[in-house]
This record gives sequence, C-alpha cells and structure tokens, in this order.
Amino acid sequence: MDKSISLDMIKSYQRDSNSDPTLKLSRNAATHNEITGLAMNWDEYRKIDHTFSNQITGEMRITNQKSSGRCWGYAGLNLFRIYLGRKHNLRNFEFSQTYFMFWDKLEKSNYFLNCIIETASETWDSRLMMHLLHSPIQDGGQWDMWVNLINKYGVVPKSEMPETYQSGKSMRMNRMITRKLREYAKELRDSINNQKSEEKLYALKNTMLSTIYKMLVIHLGEPPESFTWQVRDKKKGFLRFKNLSPLSFFKQHVGIELNDLVCLINCPMSDKEYERVYTVEFLGNVIEGNPIRYLNVDIDVLKNAAIESIKNNDPVWFGCDVGKYLHRTHGVMDTKLFDFKLFYGTEFSLDKASRLEYGESKMTHAMVFTGVDLDSKGKPKKWRVENSWGERNGEKGYYIMSDEWFDQYLYEIVVSKKYLESDIVDLYEKQDAQLLSPWDPMVALAR
Repeated sequence: MDKSISLDMIKSYQRDSNSDPTLKLSRNAATHNEITGLAMNWDEYRKIDHTFSNQITGEMRITNQKSSGRCWGYAGLNLFRIYLGRKHNLRNFEFSQTYFMFWDKLEKSNYFLNCIIETASETWDSRLMMHLLHSPIQDGGQWDMWVNLINKYGVVPKSEMPETYQSGKSMRMNRMITRKLREYAKELRDSINNQKSEEKLYALKNTMLSTIYKMLVIHLGEPPESFTWQVRDKKKGFLRFKNLSPLSFFKQHVGIELNDLVCLINCPMSDKEYERVYTVEFLGNVIEGNPIRYLNVDIDVLKNAAIESIKNNDPVWFGCDVGKYLHRTHGVMDTKLFDFKLFYGTEFSLDKASRLEYGESKMTHAMVFTGVDLDSKGKPKKWRVENSWGERNGEKGYYIMSDEWFDQYLYEIVVSKKYLESDIVDLYEKQDAQLLSPWDPMVALAR
C-alpha cells in the first residue's frame, strides 16, 4: 500500500496528462484567462433574460455594501424600504446601514463578554473557546439577530448617519475591536479565577463596553436619538416628519410586523430532520432578544411560500451560498451556466447534503427576491434577486437565479405566516428547538 507519492506514480500522472488533448487546450486557455469565462456554456448564456412573469412593485436603486459583510442587514433594510417607498410614493430611499452596524457591533461585544463569563470553566484551548475568540464581532448575521436589532434600536434614514470609510471597509475596525475584546476576555477570566464578586465582574464588563462604544464612535460616528425626516415623492410633493425616534420611524413609516415573519431553512444533512425547529448555542447579538430559531423543511415548502409572497407583492429575504455557479458581471446564478466537467475533464458530484457535511457549501450571503418567472403551469423557471453589490453587474445590480440553483444553493428564507400551511406555522411556533453547536454548517452567518 503506497502512502507516499512515488516517482513511478508521477510518471503515470504525466502520461495521462500529456495524452489528453482537451486538458492541453484547457491549460493553454486557463494560464491567461478567467475560468468562469472559459467554462461558460454558450447554450445557457444566450438564454439570459431579465424579464419575469411576476415582479413586485416598489423596487429601488441597488445599494452597495462595499468591502463589508453587512449583506444580512442590507437585505433587511432593502426589504423595509420597499414598504416605506410604497407608503410615501418614493422613487428612491436608503436607510442608514451604518446605524444598524454600530448597534450590532456593540451588542455582539456584550454578547461575547457574557459568553466569556459563562464559559469560564473552559480551558483556553477548548474548541468552544477557540470558536468564541475567533471572530467575536464579525460583520455577518442571521435573521433573528436582525429582528433583535430592529426591535431594540429601530432604523434611521441614511442622511442621519451616513457611510464612513470604516463602515464600507470594515476589516481594520473589526481587527482593532477584536484585539481589545480578546484582551478583555483574558481579564474577565483572570478576575473569575481570582474570585472577584459577580457585582464587580459585571461592573468591569460595563467599563469594557464603554471603551468599545468609544471605539465604535471613532469608526462610525454616534447614532442619532431623534431627527426630522423630509423628502420629495415621485410627484415632487414635499413631506416632512418631525420629532422622530429610530423606533417611531420604523413603526410609523415601515410598519412591518416582524412577529408575523417565519424563518425557514432547507438542510438535507444526514443529522437534520425535516419539520424540526433548530436553534444555536452561543450565537446571537442582543442578549435579551429572541434566540436564533428556524424550521427545517423540504425545499418545495420554501419555494411555494416564496412564490405566494411575491405574487402578493411581498418581497422575500433569503440566505444562500452566493459564490457557487455565479457570473458576477452578468448577474447570473445558474448551475448550467458553466461546464466545469468539460473544462476539467472530471465530474463534481457532491449533492446538497454532502456539500454541507464536507465543507463545500454553506450560507454565505443574504439578498431579497423581488420577482419570479413562472411557466404556463405555475412552476418557477427563474428568480429576480435584489443584491447589495452596487449597480455595475447584472441588470443595474439586479441578478437572476435559476430555479435549479435555488434547489441546490438556497438555504433560508423569511416569509409571512399567511403564506404557509397552518401545520408549518404551528411547528415553528410551538415545537421545542433542538440545539445546534456553534460550528454546525447551518450556523454560518450571511456576509
């Protein structure tokens, strides 16, 4: 049995390689060109079509998260602004993405420090401690984390807290605050080992958070407490609203009842059950907020709910593995768009469950469905996607997702309860949640 690579084995590899003319063609092309262009399937490329049988009203100009991982919040705000825009007949509007980012990072810092206190008995090199210390205030998030921020802090217009250099390029800010939080983690653990009282321990944590708050102000500015919002509608009518708070702005001008929305996932892994509610250990932001909660169902349940939502003019927040079979310039996600089998001379055969279990796929990005193209039998052919990567790609920033791609790489949607069967809603609301470890593949954060 050969455990090493022998010279004879290498010679056999070379013979196989040199005898394959298709391989040489691929090699000659790949050394000077982008793979996604070379492996493009022309028969599928020519079918790209940005028209849809069902499309919601109220679409606006595409936003741009730049070099940050705030897609989950961008998707949430893009969802909200459709309703605000309809209410006031606006051509375009943006909420402040910096505002939610500020509070998310402060809350994540508090969540992290509380986790450090709670896990004081863990050794510094345990898997849990390594996980907690890895990225305590990363940009990413999940739907329930978003709901917790909105319920506590509301929203503000972008004019009240605009983008900064650091919000659009968050790596340095995250690195500096993480450096401080790791220092605080050691200080808290040392204090516990020295038997400092609980009262003094939490007083120390409060002092730490004051420093984190100041660091966030340096990077992002200070969030407004009240403001006046004025805008012109599509007919040039002037609107002004005084004495608004972030919470009153959300309640009065967005008006979505977040408790009516349900988070569904499709996870066919061997250790996951359909019609089972899951939550996650040591994942969150707002300590007193709702825990992560989602119901695992067959892909057709997600698909049918999303279709009904769009047909009734309601956009749909969703999470997916955006980098797979994506052509960013054309704004297309399609499993048939690239013929990698032909280009590499080998099959890529993992199914959805295996890709999750073997690290080949996970949820990486959140966006919003604003349309679906149905055939004569009411079956979906493709989906219209509002992304947050600027207007340069796709149709001014709007993307196409094939229905086959939906099946393979979409993992999570959020829809109103009214688009679900009553038994699904009952399961979501009443079933005790099964706890997932914080490193489970389905715990990935959308960025």
